[in-house]
Amino acid sequence: MNPRESLRFAVAGVVANPLRSMLTTLGILIGVAAVITLVAVGTGSGKAVQDSIDRLGSNTLTVTSSQGGTGGRGGPGGFGGGGPGGAPGGGGGFPGAPRASSGTADTGTKIRKAQLTLDDAQALKGGSAAPHVASVAPVVSASSVTATYEGASHSVGTFTGTSPSYLVNDNDSVGVGSPFTDSDYSQRRRVALLGVTVAKDLAGGDGSGIVGRAVQFNGITFEAIGILATKGSLGPQDQDDRVIAPLTAAQDTLSGYGSLASVSVKATSADAVDDAENEVKDILYQRHRVTAATADFSVNSASSILSAATSSSGTFTVLLGAVSAISLLVGGIGVMNIMLVTVTERTREIGVRKAIGAQRGDIVGQFLIEAVLLSLFGGLMGVLVGLGASRFTIVGVQPVVAPYSVGLALAVSLATGLFFGLYPANRAAGLRPIEALRHE
Repeated sequence: MNPRESLRFAVAGVVANPLRSMLTTLGILIGVAAVITLVAVGTGSGKAVQDSIDRLGSNTLTVTSSQGGTGGRGGPGGFGGGGPGGAPGGGGGFPGAPRASSGTADTGTKIRKAQLTLDDAQALKGGSAAPHVASVAPVVSASSVTATYEGASHSVGTFTGTSPSYLVNDNDSVGVGSPFTDSDYSQRRRVALLGVTVAKDLAGGDGSGIVGRAVQFNGITFEAIGILATKGSLGPQDQDDRVIAPLTAAQDTLSGYGSLASVSVKATSADAVDDAENEVKDILYQRHRVTAATADFSVNSASSILSAATSSSGTFTVLLGAVSAISLLVGGIGVMNIMLVTVTERTREIGVRKAIGAQRGDIVGQFLIEAVLLSLFGGLMGVLVGLGASRFTIVGVQPVVAPYSVGLALAVSLATGLFFGLYPANRAAGLRPIEALRHE
């Protein structure tokens, strides 16, 4: 019997019991759809994390103090001193900062706590010691800040005091209004940039009506000069629930004159991040009189966070794909079960065909093709269902279909038909004609 005849007999066998064939393919359909959809959820989750981190800037470093750091000896080159590459008293790039005493004596016994200062930020600002550093922004934070405007109030998620270069470092832009300037910073003007969430909550609508108006933060009046472009959410954190103001004004009113919360550093390019990180560490090691083993600060880069997040997302996607593949296995077992039932029902037919000259290969081909047809139909329908399901948001994630998952799921469904159809087909071909003809 030629392949065309085997195919004709296989199709006839499938359509002879349409309801049973449909229920058999349902298992494969669910398995394929589950693989495509869940892999798409994992891929979409990874893309959302990557987009959020990319918005921070791939060439940005964040320097923070280590609360457990032991620090080093006090004196020149420590906190309050100019240090290499810096100007005494935090001058240079950060005008308006309080000036430190230039006559600090080195007693050899003073032990300081872990902290970052404006002098540290100034020392990191480019120059021969840090040629791969493009810009630096000192950062202070104020906690428990409540904004009020014309009777409306809002508890601000994050209130940040910094310099104008922070917007560049943090990949921020102003959607409405204008950013604050070096003049605002040096003259300690009480101006602020509001996140979209803060502006909408206070002024209603799109929040733009608040631009140019006076807003109180813990009862202290600032002028809202602009609204930051939206950044969306990073997990449960709303990145638009924030306010950015000049560091000098924030220190005067809300945060006080303690140490910095962090220092934002932007490398000259994404390829220069590692060089910039090493330069930052070397400068701070010298200024703080510490080594890598006793460092009282840490330097984190967006690229390292992205690498860790990508690795976690990949593991999550593989796990989802493996779980969904179990349903494909169950569907394959269903195909085998139905094919065994089919062989039993058609034993007499098999005997007749073998008695009139059908070879073993003809019988195997017929039932194997029948199993593959069931799997292929279920696989194609599963692809359509999976692609359709991936167009909807699932558990807060917008799925992104991975092309490889479609091809892989379809290939696995075909392999399932071949694998689970082989045993029933061989069993049918192994029947002796005389016994098959006796079967009732």
